Amino acid sequence: MDTRDSWSASEKKIARRAFDAALEVALAKTMAEFKSKASAATQPSEMWEVEDFLREQRPEIDWMFDYRYSQLLDVFTRLILAGHMDEALIAGLSQDKLETIRSYLAYAAKR
Repeated sequence: MDTRDSWSASEKKIARRAFDAALEVALAKTMAEFKSKASAATQPSEMWEVEDFLREQRPEIDWMFDYRYSQLLDVFTRLILAGHMDEALIAGLSQDKLETIRSYLAYAAKR
């Protein structure tokens, strides 16, 4: 079975905690940016720019945070690259999973 589809109970707990923590970070960043944009708006047209910002963020967050075990190695790679989490949050995953994520990160660094 492929390493991306085989998750032990302890790995599932680690993955869920890491995923939830990263989601909280991403949403906090989005909320802070939203508040900044909203408080800086002085013209009615700027109000709609804030709405546009939120409409752009929603699908980005939905895409980035896909909690399917078959996708989690890619998701964790994206979250690390985006600065929403660091590798320490996924310590305890199998060596194969960690090596896969590290190889994805190395590939991204070369691009």
